[in-house]
Amino acid sequence: MKKPSFLEKLTGAVSMSDDYDDVLDREFGAEEETTEEPFAEESEWQDQQSEPEAEEGELPVDMYQTGENIVIRALVAGVSPEDLDIAITRDMVTIRGQREEYQEASSDDYFHRELFWGSFSRRILLPEEILIDEAEANEKHGLLEIVLPKVDKDRSTKLKVKAQAK
Repeated sequence: MKKPSFLEKLTGAVSMSDDYDDVLDREFGAEEETTEEPFAEESEWQDQQSEPEAEEGELPVDMYQTGENIVIRALVAGVSPEDLDIAITRDMVTIRGQREEYQEASSDDYFHRELFWGSFSRRILLPEEILIDEAEANEKHGLLEIVLPKVDKDRSTKLKVKAQAK
């Protein structure tokens, strides 16, 4: 049996053209067929990746618009407003924070563990440009609300030309 190509490993597909794969294998110095397990490299990679890492949760949000604003709401219960980091550009908002766990029982004594503890973040692409300097963020009873005024593209103003003295 022919060794699966890189693309076949990625997609799980069967190659239609063995000749094309042979050319690519020869050009890139691939080794000849081996008797090893076909996906041994991948299983080794998965074993290396199974080490526990500090996961970062994704903050769920609601986003809607009014006539003049885009509003983003998120539940941030258990996080003090000082521990929230909100970065705004004209077309994107990034919210980061961390919820500290208060463990009152040992892990073996829990029946359910569904709450998320640890760091979280969310990057939100905005549907319209906003006025960064007029944005506001408020937190009340664990609900974060970010109000982002939209850029009024229909607004215009008259500009007077000033004469400069020579």
